[in-house]
Amino acid sequence: MKIHLHIEHQLMEVEVHVHAPEYNEQVAQLMKKLNQSTTNDTIAGYSNGDIHLIKMQDVYSIYSEQGKVFIQTDEQELEVKQKLYELEERFSSQLLRVNKATLVHFKKIASIQSKVLGNPQLTLENGVTIPISRNYFKALKEAFGLGGNSK
Repeated sequence: MKIHLHIEHQLMEVEVHVHAPEYNEQVAQLMKKLNQSTTNDTIAGYSNGDIHLIKMQDVYSIYSEQGKVFIQTDEQELEVKQKLYELEERFSSQLLRVNKATLVHFKKIASIQSKVLGNPQLTLENGVTIPISRNYFKALKEAFGLGGNSK
């Protein structure tokens, strides 16, 4: 794959052109990444019939409970209509899955406690503590560049 960058001062926004001899898996993955980077960075949250547009930077966690999905900000919790896995895919560069029912914003994690006995947990900047499933703990440590054999 060749990559070329051309700076054209007369342009008003960034344009991306993909030239390929055929549509294959590599092109499909590239298009998916490009589409993810240009999608709207807001999530619609619902409360009492009102729709609130929440910026991803304000999200602390997204979790499912009793068949519904909720988004948590510093000030409120709102219901969202998307499935947890859809939001995980859409915001994969910003969200980490920490257990079967919870995604957390990567930048909102204040600390990670790896307990000797019991499950590890993390604390978000807003003080909320969330348990980390052992199935996701290794990926979480890797995301932060933490090595070692701690459990």
